[in-house]
Amino acid sequence: MGEFDRYRRDYDITCAASAIEAITQLSRLRSDGRPIAMIVVESELPDMNLLEALATFRSIVPTARRVVGIHWSVFMERSETLRPALQKGKFDTFLLIPRGPRDEEFHYAITELLSDWGATVAAPEVEVIRIVSTELTALTMSIRDFLDRMGMPYRTHMPDSPEGRATIDLFSRTDSRTPVPDTLVHSLRGDTTSVIAPTSVRDVAVLLYGRPSDISVDTVVDLAVVGAGPAGLAAAVYAASEGLRTVVIESEAVGGQAGTSSMIRNYLGFPRGISGMRLSQRARTQALRFGARFLTGWPVQRLLIEEALAPYRLVTDGGEVCARSVLISTGVAYRRLGVAALEELVGVGVHYGAAMSAAREMDGQDVFVVGGGNSAGQAAIHLARHARSVTIVVRRPDLSSTMSDYLVGEIAFNPRITVCGSSEVVDGGGSGRLEWVMLRDNRTGREQRCAAGGLFLLLGASPHCDWLPEVVERDDDGFVLTGRDVPRQRWPGDVPPAELTTSEPGLFAAGDIRSGSMKRVAAASGEGASVVPLVHTWLATLREAQTS
Repeated sequence: MGEFDRYRRDYDITCAASAIEAITQLSRLRSDGRPIAMIVVESELPDMNLLEALATFRSIVPTARRVVGIHWSVFMERSETLRPALQKGKFDTFLLIPRGPRDEEFHYAITELLSDWGATVAAPEVEVIRIVSTELTALTMSIRDFLDRMGMPYRTHMPDSPEGRATIDLFSRTDSRTPVPDTLVHSLRGDTTSVIAPTSVRDVAVLLYGRPSDISVDTVVDLAVVGAGPAGLAAAVYAASEGLRTVVIESEAVGGQAGTSSMIRNYLGFPRGISGMRLSQRARTQALRFGARFLTGWPVQRLLIEEALAPYRLVTDGGEVCARSVLISTGVAYRRLGVAALEELVGVGVHYGAAMSAAREMDGQDVFVVGGGNSAGQAAIHLARHARSVTIVVRRPDLSSTMSDYLVGEIAFNPRITVCGSSEVVDGGGSGRLEWVMLRDNRTGREQRCAAGGLFLLLGASPHCDWLPEVVERDDDGFVLTGRDVPRQRWPGDVPPAELTTSEPGLFAAGDIRSGSMKRVAAASGEGASVVPLVHTWLATLREAQTS
């Protein structure tokens, strides 16, 4: 195990000579309350079938990352036989066992998996944000989810803890309210500290990132990107890298729906997968490096179309941005379930989207996921690392027509996940938080009440563009029309607008918000990047008009 010597400073490393010995040690460590980050096992074991051993390891520690090491001499043979098991999620990856201490490809993979474990399972070793709250309220959970999606390390403390008392004391020096509000957020960034009593996630966004009016946008920007999902982030990276003055306005956390995905396994260039949060934060950092500016936590209220050389004005509650061109990449919002009793419990057991921070609260709980798309499948797999059971509820008979095959296979293998087809959630409730849901079988009409610690709703897609003026053409479902889909009477002459151009020149749409889009992360990223040449062409048109 000399390959792991470099990790001994930060991790305890325990070795076992057999699968039975490893099972004994894992059980002891688990009973002692020791967190277990990773299990590395050779592809050939002396006393147990490899896949049986891996299944046993997962039953003991579902949250640990599982790695199979293969010797060079048998790599081709063993990798071929193990690949089907890898596709079903029986382990996280297989790697060549290093033949020297400087096999950096091996260590890159190990570090990546440890980092993923640390971001989704372990309590953070450092805290940049401190939350002090008496209980996990809907507001506290929303703040935690926002911080998770922004990649901001935080911890939650009780008011009577040393950290809680220090935060309350600091708050009391500047605010004389009595009693002290139930929830405080303490920023520990840099050399200064600030404490607020937030009433919304936006208050936390202002604490961390300021208001739009705090950022000097003293000129008309070349491109304003509304929405920082994959499409908006890709556009920001490419536009800023090509010298365009670029501002990104995001109403929540960067990443959009993709940012809530626990693990995206089919995105090009990430063979071991990548979480939506990490993909989004890397893209944001990349765009910032090229000079793009981000206004986080501020939904656009209105888009005003004005004079020709500065056609667009974006209005938010915290300030305005004037732009020569605009990309609409606001994506979609999950449709509401429409059950009043469950709507009242949103944030306290009921969650729209994956709500990654809530997954840690699901230990030992029975959890329900409603939805049949990839996001629902990824959420179910991640929740199964924590929850006692996960039930996917879908109106269709099964998942085969709506979910990627690799996810269907991984769900079928996972013993903690059950698919409840031809069914829907029709009721639910609890005392202060979710305790039960009612399922209806749509074939028989039979209803069944089930104990539930969590309900995660990932129900289709509703467009998020109520802020657009009526002159921007949309389809019957509210998605923005582009290219040949724009009504012919709105074409400039006999030629349709370019593929990603809306009915208004200089106003573009990309990603899930666009009518007819593919609704995949890679497709949205490609569309965002493809907008940039169209922006260049539009800006050239404006310059010509200015000089003529």
